Amino acid sequence: MRRVPGPIGPRPGRILGLYALAVMNRDGPIYGYSFADLVAGRTDGAWRPGAGAVYPALQALVDRGFARQTMTGRRREYRITSEGRAFLARVRRGWAASGRSGPDMSRLWAEVAGESDPNLHLAGHLRRHLEGITAVLEKDPAARAGRGSLLELVRSELAAAQARLDALPDSDAAPSRPPRRRP
Repeated sequence: MRRVPGPIGPRPGRILGLYALAVMNRDGPIYGYSFADLVAGRTDGAWRPGAGAVYPALQALVDRGFARQTMTGRRREYRITSEGRAFLARVRRGWAASGRSGPDMSRLWAEVAGESDPNLHLAGHLRRHLEGITAVLEKDPAARAGRGSLLELVRSELAAAQARLDALPDSDAAPSRPPRRRP
């Protein structure tokens, strides 16, 4: 299988490029500045990428044939190409089939974060995700309402995770209590 050239590893340009493809596929052409605004809106203002992140990510899509750039006045307009749609479809199929977003980089990230115990890093990562989900649930009543709501999906996932944890065999080497988090 031929590997599609492109950025690898967890970095802002990769997520920006993939998100740009998804937005172009859904909404049509984008402009760099309005795309940065869109990212800021989707992250509740936590991240507003600057031109030094947005334009290289968009240019990488053009370089790989996933997007086409045209000038509209003084603004650069980016449109997804058929190659970009095909690539986005492959990415989505890959994530759906594996049930994961990619290889497990948790031990590498633990070192980058300066965490000596990768298990504590994983637990912290889980906690941050749960806090993010809780924040969405607190802000959006629709996320808590009805069948198929985020709240219902989270409860189902937590129950399934609890069942998987309960099915794990006990280990003599496992500590009797969870390790304490460093202050």
